[in-house]
Amino acid sequence: MKRRRFLGIAAAGAAVAAFPKLSWSEPTSASAVLHPRSAGRRIPDRYIGLSYELAQLTEPTFFSPEHTGLITLFRRLSPGGLLRLGGNTSEFCWFQAEPSTPAPKLHVPAGELAHNWMPHRLFAIPPQAIDSLAGFLRATGWQAVYGVNFGNSTAERAAVEAAYVARTLGDRLAFFQIGNEPDFYRDANNGTRPQGWNFDDYTREWIAFADAITAAIPEARFGGPDTGASSDWVVRFGQEMAPRLGERLVALSGHYYAEGPPDDPAVTTTRLLAGDPKVTHSTRSILEVADAHHLAYHMTEGNSCYRGGKPGMSDAFAAALWCGDYLLLLATLGCAGINLHGGDSRFLSAGLGDHNPGLDAAGGKRQTAPNGFYTPIASELGQPAHARPVYYGILMAQQFAGATLLGVDLNAPGNVTAYAAQKDGRQLLALFNKEETTPFDVSITSDGPLAKAEAWLLTAPSLDSVTGATFGGASITQLGTWAPKTQQLPLRQGAARLYLPPATGVLVFLD
Repeated sequence: MKRRRFLGIAAAGAAVAAFPKLSWSEPTSASAVLHPRSAGRRIPDRYIGLSYELAQLTEPTFFSPEHTGLITLFRRLSPGGLLRLGGNTSEFCWFQAEPSTPAPKLHVPAGELAHNWMPHRLFAIPPQAIDSLAGFLRATGWQAVYGVNFGNSTAERAAVEAAYVARTLGDRLAFFQIGNEPDFYRDANNGTRPQGWNFDDYTREWIAFADAITAAIPEARFGGPDTGASSDWVVRFGQEMAPRLGERLVALSGHYYAEGPPDDPAVTTTRLLAGDPKVTHSTRSILEVADAHHLAYHMTEGNSCYRGGKPGMSDAFAAALWCGDYLLLLATLGCAGINLHGGDSRFLSAGLGDHNPGLDAAGGKRQTAPNGFYTPIASELGQPAHARPVYYGILMAQQFAGATLLGVDLNAPGNVTAYAAQKDGRQLLALFNKEETTPFDVSITSDGPLAKAEAWLLTAPSLDSVTGATFGGASITQLGTWAPKTQQLPLRQGAARLYLPPATGVLVFLD
């Protein structure tokens, strides 16, 4: 195999063994060589984030300083992440500034509602929900990206809401987004705009909203276009809007779901873990524009499988491996932040027009998380918040926040990826073995001899395990405690040796 050097990433192959689990073979020899002198980008401290439906704010006690269980899991994930509020429901939310404020007219698209995937009701957000959100953000140390209704609202309503949000959140507000997935508005299953509506129509209407918000809040900052799938919209938005908005525009944004829909038999764990080469291509094209205009790029909504996730995949350990690998891939490409979508299944279901494709895929047998299979933090009404397997993948990637990327050469015959960085005087190496039956005997070296090597394993009983995930040999309790156990790696002639089991991730600390 030819050895290729990447900046912070090296991958070999994309084959993943199929289920069921087989006996492990003898370990295959592999090597990883770090290059500390090839330093690249610095990963932002607020790289890690989560995304929720804006309609979650209709319950002011959810994002509240009193919701201590959720606060603990946010802080465990990151001491200063980015919470994005948006989703399909944001296009049907309205700010009830006063008890007498009238509700907007409900937009009902033409055709059969059974074929429409948007909410079919309005969601009133009271001022106290924004007040509570401010307290929640202060308690977690996080900031927020706030999405205002663009699909079914007016610029005047948006300005009133944005003004209250800006005054209340203060420095906890990162920027505003206007609308959610506008590239889908004209689709028949969305129906927010007529079929002939295009990008030029979108930018004309978007500017009107941004100007109204700026008139109310001169210091307002924006990100966009928050598209569902069209990377070309993100590129055009940066090229055309950055010169017009100047310092008002701080970020480009878009969404990415690796698979979907969940009731498609072709959506499998094997395909999820094989990866998607289009991610690298589209992200690089966006970053070229973002860098040219001094903008950040955020993946503001995404997960393993759109429309709520697929049971047995999105709520299983396979999603943790996919997630950790995907988040570090985006970091190496230059993405400034990610937001994995989730939340209360009631609002996720409402955001899908009350469809239940994940539950349909499960045959109605697994009703613990309808339309919430992919959520990193399970937080259902009346139940304590707890971490799902995908949370562990995010937690592993979070260890790279604030680190400077390094070059790494990986030589491993199979679906294995590697990422390297330097942080707090130590070198970090993340390895993801997405082969289900092939273990690896990995030799790890750096440009100079190593004096010490330690590791935290990311593992679970199997790829389809929905419980039993651990990182650093420890699980996260319902109280949010996590006590990782460090594994010492043997050193031979300045090289560390690592046994990497199948379907496992590992974070190696090198001195």
